[in-house]
Amino acid sequence: MTEKLLSTDHQIRFDPPADLAAAANVTAEAYARAASDLEGFWAEQAERLTWAEPFTEVLDWSDAPRARWFADGKLNAAYNCVDRHVEAGRGDQVAFHFVGEPGDTRDITYADLKDEVCRAANALTALGVGSGDLVAIYLPMIPEAIVAMLACARIGATHTVVFGGFSAEALASRIEDCRAKLVITSDGGYRRGGPSALKPAVDAALARLGSQSPVDHVLVVRRTGEYVPFDDATDLWWHDAVDSASPEHIPEAFDAEHPLYVMYSSGTTGKPKGILHTTGGYLTGAAYTHHAVFDLKPDTDVYWCTADIGWVTGHSYIVYGPLANGVTQVLYEGTPDSPHRGRWWEIIEKYGVTLFYTAPTAIRTFMKWGREIPDEYDLTSLRLLGSVGEPINPEAYLWYRDVIGGDRCPVVDTWWQTETGQMMISPLPGVTAGKPGSAMRPLPGIGADVVDEEGRSVPNGSSGYLVLTKPWPAMLRTLWQDDDRFVETYWTRFADLGYYFAGDGAKRDEDGDIWILGRVDDVMNVSGHRLSTSEIESALVSHPRVAEAAVVGAADETTGQAVVAYVILRSGDGNTGEALVQELRNHVAREIGAIAKPRQITIVPELPKTRSGKIMRRLLRDVAEGRDVGDTTTLSDPSVMALIAEG
Repeated sequence: MTEKLLSTDHQIRFDPPADLAAAANVTAEAYARAASDLEGFWAEQAERLTWAEPFTEVLDWSDAPRARWFADGKLNAAYNCVDRHVEAGRGDQVAFHFVGEPGDTRDITYADLKDEVCRAANALTALGVGSGDLVAIYLPMIPEAIVAMLACARIGATHTVVFGGFSAEALASRIEDCRAKLVITSDGGYRRGGPSALKPAVDAALARLGSQSPVDHVLVVRRTGEYVPFDDATDLWWHDAVDSASPEHIPEAFDAEHPLYVMYSSGTTGKPKGILHTTGGYLTGAAYTHHAVFDLKPDTDVYWCTADIGWVTGHSYIVYGPLANGVTQVLYEGTPDSPHRGRWWEIIEKYGVTLFYTAPTAIRTFMKWGREIPDEYDLTSLRLLGSVGEPINPEAYLWYRDVIGGDRCPVVDTWWQTETGQMMISPLPGVTAGKPGSAMRPLPGIGADVVDEEGRSVPNGSSGYLVLTKPWPAMLRTLWQDDDRFVETYWTRFADLGYYFAGDGAKRDEDGDIWILGRVDDVMNVSGHRLSTSEIESALVSHPRVAEAAVVGAADETTGQAVVAYVILRSGDGNTGEALVQELRNHVAREIGAIAKPRQITIVPELPKTRSGKIMRRLLRDVAEGRDVGDTTTLSDPSVMALIAEG
């Protein structure tokens, strides 16, 4: 790879590979089809599912912004994800190649998965859980987590999955808000070479709630074998309750608008924001976009999404979308660097992974470690790469495509949110050219635009606010028990136009393609100039010495805000002193302009990241402005902030 993309103005395009384009699941005609008949288009996608009672109405938008999709139809999400594949004679197909961090493995077929989901459904029913109840799931990345989700869907219980890295306080707030009747957890999981306990956090959460706790039972998976306290009045082992249950269970069909799950925003302060997704529209949107964006061939592809099921990516693109499409997946419990830094590439080589979906944070980490590690493995099975979670900077895109994809695999850079439930903006790999750093254009059936303060479309070459202009099937229905907040948060900014405001800024380039600039909160105002933190981060990472960068806007008496950057260097010896800092400052000025030149650059060993890999820029802003950073317990390594503050 000899070319470098240093800004959104220096265009590199990768056209779809001819062989992929010739056999693509979705063609260019889909855009015109959806534009001419939006409801007819989505009805066709919904009919890819199995309905117990067919729908006759596609969309009811009469109470906008509260949507009802396929509302008079009935279906069961678990049946669509498991039973129908078994009934179609595909029960022997592997649903999951499970890889535990210590090295234990299990191959779980669709027939196996059906039996496990039925047993768990019967066990939950025996514990008094039924339609309309809420179940909190607090598990590591093990098969039982997916079984638990599907068992809830099968009996009509609404699940809320809490990421296993969250604290007891965060867990308690979610249990309290949704009034969860049951908690499913484990003694622990494995992380970076050792067991990491989970059950004690559940105990602490319930103790915090005290007599106000709504929880009747705690169902505990034995994973690590470590000792955990057990209360016989409330606690049950999964193997006692589930393994002995019958593998026969008849799923009940539920209304398409039946609540499937509540997912809480990741913040742990204030009242948690519970995003509600329902069944029919959500399953339609997740399954269709997975089929289209990954050009999925379920009979031959092996798919791996590295997300945790505690986040929406795990819900939509590990559980519901891929299983509805009947694909074989990899499920990995651990981290990319345990027991060694080649772990992910070793797994891709072993299982012949063809479709790979991960986050830019992970890609930049691999860049920092060097290409020598993935170069040791045979990655030629890969045919398509995906990016999710935040805008991917062009240098990471090019590295990903070249080093991991062998300079032959298209990269689908996907933009969507917890609230949207499904991918919204992405290349179609057999149709759309790829530009490093650009999410490209809205998918068929999606209305998205970049608008100014008045809601007017901005011309090509301009930036503005990213909005969604039409309802879509997997859209959030409301915020749990807080409909006023739902309207205020997402629908008031451009209320007169009926636009959903995503909270992100975006740029439309000269070709009309969309570049996500990140949260509008991450847009700085420096001497009256609006600067995107992600653009400055991309410029820094384009320097050959920089592996990763985080940029924040800090208060400045002269300019209002000033650019402050924190930089991790790539491996190798060389200058790390003031001369390098000046070189990096000047590099940004050359790439973007003098106005973007950082006031301060601090070279750090690591950035403050949550256990899901998100950079906590708020903490960096606190350091830049001389404030006490406060609680850092949600970070994967809380000690990082002390090192940064010293720097």
